[in-house]
Amino acid sequence: MRIELRQAGSGQLLAQLELEDLAEIPQPGRWFLHGHRSFLVLQRHHRYQLRNGRYELASIALQVKAERQPREARWWNGGWVIGDPSCRFNARSPLLRCAVLPDGPCERCAHHSGRQG
Repeated sequence: MRIELRQAGSGQLLAQLELEDLAEIPQPGRWFLHGHRSFLVLQRHHRYQLRNGRYELASIALQVKAERQPREARWWNGGWVIGDPSCRFNARSPLLRCAVLPDGPCERCAHHSGRQG
């Protein structure tokens, strides 16, 4: 399967690669390593082609942001989050830690506390 890595926002083609196993293609919100570069996948677009009267998946375009995975990123509830997801102020997002102390670390934040309810 042909995979295109495109810069989010501009759509500029960064790289093309071939992956045989569709399970290896990252979903939005996950980091992807290609060579020595790290990308955060923001969107995934499927491109289809009409062949013999049927549409078939021809390629997948990943809208990515060149970004190193933060040390504080952790797998939680089926997705990546930055910081401590048990804190009530955590955004539970791979893009943003929280509004209180976005640069972290969580342990140094005066508002760090558990979620309620």
